[in-house]
Amino acid sequence: QQQQLSNDSDDDDMIDAEQPVFRKISAHEAKGGKTEYRRVRCPAHRYTPLRNDWEQILTPLVEYLQLQVRFNTKTRSVEMKTSRHTNDAGALQKGADFVSAYMLGFDVQDAVALLRLDDLYVESFQVTDVKILRGDHLSRAVGRIAGQDGKTRFAIENATRTRIVVADTRVHMLGSYANLRVARNAICDLILGAPPGKVYNSMRNVAKRMNERY
Repeated sequence: QQQQLSNDSDDDDMIDAEQPVFRKISAHEAKGGKTEYRRVRCPAHRYTPLRNDWEQILTPLVEYLQLQVRFNTKTRSVEMKTSRHTNDAGALQKGADFVSAYMLGFDVQDAVALLRLDDLYVESFQVTDVKILRGDHLSRAVGRIAGQDGKTRFAIENATRTRIVVADTRVHMLGSYANLRVARNAICDLILGAPPGKVYNSMRNVAKRMNERY
């Protein structure tokens, strides 16, 4: 019994002893001092918006992610690299995702959410992946997704808490995994020929369920 008591006191001493505290390794040190690069191409139609929004794009990349950024005019691409100031090991990938989302057509304010939240994703698909359409049928399907003055797209965005970009026959979506699935189902219904009124009703039900959940 005396031995048991001494063992217990030893355990207590070990718990009371200060645990070692290790400093956080920076991204530069984690890679063994190597510098990592990422390059994101800028499509022709995003060149002017990029020039106008350059300050807003640069600020989170440099101040928040501690990356070094430049625009290469020869290759027309945004180039990013880590430095000894970069703390987060995933900073470069986050920065690349943010710039890629902007190049797809999302606003800077929407794309910045990719840096702040971890469970956001970008998903893209072609209208013809859902149903093989040609000519006017394809144009009408794209028109159904957008709706008059973009009304249908806004309704889906607001109900599912996602952001949608319709670029020619490509659809890009930004949001959480569950919300993207709901938005994708609504867009697929529209492509397959469902009347917008029916989709509005289902979106209203989805919005109601989401409000009850949160």
